[in-house]
Amino acid sequence: MAKPNLAKATFAGGCFWCMVKPFKEWDGIHDIVSGYMGGHVVQPTYEDVKRGDSGHLEVVEITYDPSIFPYERLLELYWQQIDPTDAGGQFHDRGHSYTTAIFYYDDEQKEAAERSKEELSKSGRFSKPIVTAIRPAESFYRAEEYHQDYYEKEPEHYNEDRKKSGRDEFIRENWK
Repeated sequence: MAKPNLAKATFAGGCFWCMVKPFKEWDGIHDIVSGYMGGHVVQPTYEDVKRGDSGHLEVVEITYDPSIFPYERLLELYWQQIDPTDAGGQFHDRGHSYTTAIFYYDDEQKEAAERSKEELSKSGRFSKPIVTAIRPAESFYRAEEYHQDYYEKEPEHYNEDRKKSGRDEFIRENWK
């Protein structure tokens, strides 16, 4: 049996804990790893990133089969997890490390991301400008093991934190 042709997509959507579960539930998604991208420190720790010392964003790196789950569908799902108008972080997580970005790996991803952002901007869904950055992918650093699949490891804390954050309420109100 031939191996599928896998690709990577990396998205910053605020707290990476909240960005795993929405993608993990779909056929064609092979792996999701929480980590850091976009900074200036080699091998940053969670504390480096959270303090803002490293310049990195919290991200999820998604390995997927584009023949089953196309990149454009990943983008649609991504937008529905975030407030793309918030330049200061996401929900109750504030600061640079919690800002949003789409990191692209090639020209096709870049063009698809720009087209998707433009469509969202023109849709009238939001009255404020879409501020999510579209950036070239850089070195990805895997987050510490306790962050991986956090929603499964610590469901009580995850659910409490997510509820407190205002993310789900925002999604319900804006993405129905």
